[in-house]
Amino acid sequence: MYLYEPWAMRSMPVRNNHTNQNKLKVNGEGIVSVTPTSSTITLGVITESNTVSAAQNENNQLTNNVVHSLLGAGVPNENIKTVDFRIDILYDFENSKQTLRGYRVTHMLQISDVPIQSTGSIVDMAVQNGANSVTSINFTVSDPQVYYATALENALKDATSKARTIANELGVQLQEIPLHVQELSQQSPPIPFQTAMFAKSETASPIQPGELTITARIEATFSYSI
Repeated sequence: MYLYEPWAMRSMPVRNNHTNQNKLKVNGEGIVSVTPTSSTITLGVITESNTVSAAQNENNQLTNNVVHSLLGAGVPNENIKTVDFRIDILYDFENSKQTLRGYRVTHMLQISDVPIQSTGSIVDMAVQNGANSVTSINFTVSDPQVYYATALENALKDATSKARTIANELGVQLQEIPLHVQELSQQSPPIPFQTAMFAKSETASPIQPGELTITARIEATFSYSI
């Protein structure tokens, strides 16, 4: 199984003193698997009532309960933020007639930088204190650029190996220092774990993060002589 900050697409020129115009262009791919270290959880409270004020008051109370429980569990205040708040009008339709049924208030929170081992217990705690919607859990890794650099190195090795194979098959002499290297892709985004509503339980929900796969792809141009 991939927030990380994306790197800008970049081109990497390589110094080469060879002036031979015979060129060979290949793609390379590097993959690194790593165990995630933290998660970002999106959950919240959805309430309905026949009046806006009743739905909103209930939602405010439950949301405050959820936030207080998270703070009490040691989640820093700056790691909790509102990512969605809306009020929807609900209608019933019968015999082509629209009738006002009530109002729905939705308040979704995002809890970031949750240690992997605490993910299940944080979700359960929020549910036990009023959260009734858990929409996603994204698994991430600290210092992703370190793993991406390794994937990039592997991509270059892969491209060089391919160029060497092609050159050997053609019977030409490959200059293994590439003339030019173009980065084709960024590292992979965080792996999402889509969830349904969590039920209350005595033990933490068994969230399984698996592994993240960080991928780098390049295009390398080599010169060769006949």
